[in-house]
Amino acid sequence: MSFIQEGISLVAQTDPEVAQSIQRELDRQKGNIELIASENIVSPAVLAAMGTVLTNKYAEGYSGRRYYGGCEYVDEVETLAIERAKKLFGAEHANVQPHSGAQANLAAYMAVIDPGDKVFGLSLAAGGHLTHGAPANASGKLYDFTQYGTDPVTGLIDYDFLAEKVAEEKPKLVVAGASAYPRIIDFERIGRIAHDNGALFMVDMAHIAGLVASGDHPSPVPYADIVTTTTHKTLRGPRGGMILCRSEFAKKIDHAIFPGTQGGPLEHVIAGKAVCFLEALSDDFREYQHRIVRNSKALADALLEKGFSLVTGGTDNHMSLIDLRPMGVTGIDMQHRLDSVRITANKNAVPNDPQKASVTSGLRVGTPAVTTRGFNEDDMREVAELIYLTASRYDEKKNEIIERVKALCDAHPIYE
Repeated sequence: MSFIQEGISLVAQTDPEVAQSIQRELDRQKGNIELIASENIVSPAVLAAMGTVLTNKYAEGYSGRRYYGGCEYVDEVETLAIERAKKLFGAEHANVQPHSGAQANLAAYMAVIDPGDKVFGLSLAAGGHLTHGAPANASGKLYDFTQYGTDPVTGLIDYDFLAEKVAEEKPKLVVAGASAYPRIIDFERIGRIAHDNGALFMVDMAHIAGLVASGDHPSPVPYADIVTTTTHKTLRGPRGGMILCRSEFAKKIDHAIFPGTQGGPLEHVIAGKAVCFLEALSDDFREYQHRIVRNSKALADALLEKGFSLVTGGTDNHMSLIDLRPMGVTGIDMQHRLDSVRITANKNAVPNDPQKASVTSGLRVGTPAVTTRGFNEDDMREVAELIYLTASRYDEKKNEIIERVKALCDAHPIYE
């Protein structure tokens, strides 16, 4: 019995209902093809680190400067995480305490701008993130965000429009980064636009952090004043956030996390981050990131061959955004169909989407998790075929698709 099953059995001794749900989720992960671009499968070491006695320790403050006694060993762990993060990304300062990417972004804003200040961020409709100024999010409510977008024909970020608007409106902060943008982002160019107009430059690299670590995407660290990220997604660590910054912003960033927006850090999760960063410093991890990109391009090419329309016409990174309108199916309907055949993806808006956000006209697909499982480029072409059959011949082919999904998952097991 694996340590994962042993853990479920231990939970079952106290709470059979929760244990049953955990077991079902484990079975789902083993038997489903995971294409959600923001999800991954952590290593047993990362998983184990999060289930340790470090969860028992309260440690408000920072290493060597805690508000509680007995922190000498969690200090060791957090210091390891910090030093490894700095080495991995070539950063001058790292704060590993943010509970999530959203928390990291909120703290970053709080550190360098005031409520009501003008900020530029990529719109949600163009592939940005809620925390980049969406009206429903705290970022959009607290700050005066102007949303820049993508070219309506190419789907690419319109850098000329961004430069024009930044020069005209003189924001205090320009934010780059995306949650559904499949192309390389020119951080150097956006950084130059921001700094030439007296603005600070912040990058949210949550989706591409692993690709940045391996050199498969240009790093924002040399050009940005502040870089935020999650530690899951391509980085393949525990769910959590992190902030990297120039040394001149270190005190402001640390203060914005604690006591500004958070209390005690989750030291068991920080232990998982430390393990993740050590893994990410290895040659194996770099090769893994190369395979993510190769698999992503193979999937995109195969989808195009099947007649799908892709926003921007392809991909440079770990994801593709499918415009389903030529297929005559909405994003939510396609998501439900795929769920029923054990392929997991998420509905997603496409630029100028005529559907409401709860429906959408698009589907976002990514390759981090399947690459962790060992899927190769041939497997991705098979996945594209299964997506095509789900879109075009669902009623007729449903049972066949389920069997073919099972064959792929059986060939690439996890946690065994």
